[in-house]
Amino acid sequence: MSPEFIRNFSIVAHIDHGKSTLADQLLLRTGAITEREFKEQLLDDLDVERERGITVKARAVAIDYIPDAERWPGLAAHLKCAAKPGKPPTFELNLIDTPGHVDFHYEVSRSLAACEGALLLVDAFQGVQAQTVANAYAAVEAGLEIVPVINKIDLPVTRIDEVLDEIETVIGLDATDALMVSAKQGIGIEEVFEAIITRIPPPQGDPKAPLRALVFDSKYDTFRGVITYVRIMEGTLKKGEKIRFMKGGTVHDALEVGRFRPGMEPCNSLGPGQTGYVITGVKEVVHVHVGDTLTMQGEQAAVALPGYKQPQQMVFCGMYPTDATDFEKLREELERMSLNDASFSFSPETSDALGFGFRCGFLGMLHMEIIQQRLEHEADVGLIQTAPNVTYEIKKQRTGEVLHIDNPVDVPESGDIEEFREPIARVNFILPSSNIGIIMQLCEDRRGTYKATEYLGPDRAQLIYELPLAEIIYDMHDKLKSATRGYGTMDYDIIGFRPADLVKLDIMVKGVKVEALAMIVHRDFAERRGRQLVKRLKKEISKHQFEIALQAAIGTRVIARETISALRKNVTAKCYGGDITRKRKLLAKQKEGKKRMKQFGQVEIPQKAFLSVLEAGNEE
Repeated sequence: MSPEFIRNFSIVAHIDHGKSTLADQLLLRTGAITEREFKEQLLDDLDVERERGITVKARAVAIDYIPDAERWPGLAAHLKCAAKPGKPPTFELNLIDTPGHVDFHYEVSRSLAACEGALLLVDAFQGVQAQTVANAYAAVEAGLEIVPVINKIDLPVTRIDEVLDEIETVIGLDATDALMVSAKQGIGIEEVFEAIITRIPPPQGDPKAPLRALVFDSKYDTFRGVITYVRIMEGTLKKGEKIRFMKGGTVHDALEVGRFRPGMEPCNSLGPGQTGYVITGVKEVVHVHVGDTLTMQGEQAAVALPGYKQPQQMVFCGMYPTDATDFEKLREELERMSLNDASFSFSPETSDALGFGFRCGFLGMLHMEIIQQRLEHEADVGLIQTAPNVTYEIKKQRTGEVLHIDNPVDVPESGDIEEFREPIARVNFILPSSNIGIIMQLCEDRRGTYKATEYLGPDRAQLIYELPLAEIIYDMHDKLKSATRGYGTMDYDIIGFRPADLVKLDIMVKGVKVEALAMIVHRDFAERRGRQLVKRLKKEISKHQFEIALQAAIGTRVIARETISALRKNVTAKCYGGDITRKRKLLAKQKEGKKRMKQFGQVEIPQKAFLSVLEAGNEE
């Protein structure tokens, strides 16, 4: 197909503003699915997406759209199209549905790199929210044509005029030509199609040039191997030809080439501007890299495409199999998960308490929860997960070397540390004006630095703070929702590392340090956090036949202690009267046994105790 009749676009918005519903309507209107096949969140095919009602993975789908014959002459004149005025041509619209949560912003950036335009969806009542701003700026930075769309106009209460003003003042886009739609009711869908073909530019690319295709995603199929998602930038990808991954350096046969409609539909070739998939029979996931360039083996392109900026994982936790024999199975599943999600990383580690496992990196807490849920449900792997922590920088005393620490176990002795740095995030809150005071207090309690307040209207404001990332990831979002009754939203970007008075807090059970419970905290909060944690652990660890001391320590200084008393058995119950020496002898024997057991006995720490670190943080 000629690139003149191809459009590549994404739908970007804040979470729950109707992206997936609008995508479903576009498929339904073009006949890509039937009324019987139509269901909510059609493109959200992961179980976790359906359970949570959110989009986690970007999904590509090709739609064939034929304009209304009566309106086509005007559209053809607007496009300066060479097609016959009386006979509308078929347009191929390649839609990439994107997530809306802040943790999946990397998925959005990858999708935008494969498009020329974006529909910016805004709720007619909620208006511009934190992720609306973030995704709009990402689309502007990618050089895309942005079409504002006001969704949910069928709601009983809307603020359309105010929302249009917010788009112009907060985002800086011209909202005079914004589209008015209701994705749920199917209102204004035809105008959306016409805006896509008239306002979003067609892709550029020479079909006769050497092949250059951007690998923007991939997934693993048990029977067919790695399925690679590509956007053709130049040249033509044909079935049966030898292709080369320029970064990986491997050569393969294109066994199958096809498009998503929305299921996988084979075709003979893909040309410039088209989005689709290629199956090469690759079974090892390490051979495919998201952001790589696909080219022909014989007629190779001279320069690879720029690809993507490498994502920086900021939240880390340990994942260990409940059953030690599942270690290799967990490794295989993590490899497949990292193929499908390039923003996720893992590396092997060991723990005295938990055995062999993996240190996993995520973009945020929701990202971590989604990966854990997919591993447990899709892969059927039982997991023990340690409490999450962020990445820190440590400058060493003598050498000046800067270490990147994502595990508290790796923190050197305090005498070797010249400077301890923590990641700082610039947080953008959009909330009702009446809640500014309580959110400012919340940020001040978490060592925040106030930056700015901007009023978006009589009842809404934008509040900007700089906060340590460690103070955000645990429960900041939940606290915000509670304080604003669900009307507040937040978005954050990491702006760098800053020095802080941080210490490593060790937890000792029966005098032995438990590495999986260690954490990095600010010195001012260390004593309070240590006391909360040992109290929580006392509730979670069951009684043993001997006394158990639970201690929180900074270096060699113990700052908090709780004691789990031993299980007591009345060994004198069988003694009815008689000489007291008999009872004393039994009690002395019991005392000696408990002393010996305390010396050699092992403490069983339940899985829930490792998450008590997180719960103790929430109690603050």
